[in-house]
Amino acid sequence: MILAVTGTSTDVGKTVATAALVARARSRGAQRIAVVKPAQTGIAPTEPGDLAHVQRLAGPVTVVECARYPEPLAPDVAAARAGLAPLSRDRVAAAIAEAAAAHDVTIVEGAGGVLVRLAAHGGDAGPLTILDVAADAGAPIVVVCSPALGALNHAELTVAAIRARGLTPAGLVVGSWPVVPDLAMRCNADDLPRVTGVPLIGTLPEGVGAMTRDRFVESAPGWFDPNWSPTPPTDRSGGQSRRPHEGVRS
Repeated sequence: MILAVTGTSTDVGKTVATAALVARARSRGAQRIAVVKPAQTGIAPTEPGDLAHVQRLAGPVTVVECARYPEPLAPDVAAARAGLAPLSRDRVAAAIAEAAAAHDVTIVEGAGGVLVRLAAHGGDAGPLTILDVAADAGAPIVVVCSPALGALNHAELTVAAIRARGLTPAGLVVGSWPVVPDLAMRCNADDLPRVTGVPLIGTLPEGVGAMTRDRFVESAPGWFDPNWSPTPPTDRSGGQSRRPHEGVRS
């Protein structure tokens, strides 16, 4: 199985959500799990990146980073400014295919939002994005979102972009749910599935990225709807969604 992970923006919790998905997959019997990161930015060549964070939280997992650029910018801009080769669509597709052939589950973590340019060229619509990567892999896409004011618009736009390409939004995940949510957050938890037609399949408590590995691995499966499967939903109303207070352990 191949699953892509994107966000409604940057810093919404994609990497921690990816680690949580790894832990959930392992708890459900997957033994061989790989995580592919097409492009990592804002990290020096010898520094640990997002994939190292996934390994720290979720434990042993095969990781593949296709390209790395030093400045914290969109990958296409970061590559150009650094004078480095842009990300190759064929390179990413080959890396994912190779990982999928050797693993039970392969998770592909994007960069920033769904339309962030991984490369200036190479995509079906011009720039290369996570949509092209998911299309090549035949992967449904999990959307990680903020619960804060503005989340509904961001989530709707993201899901609309996914569907416009004929791809499947597999579920919404709130990347950081605070101990004391405000009114907008509480309302958004109810409204996200309604406005997008995509179920809210998981809610990660705020701060779980600082957990020890043992605690994270033990807790992560409980942050997700136990009935969720990354297969195409049959009901655009959003189906049964996991409310933030249901099954969340911090």
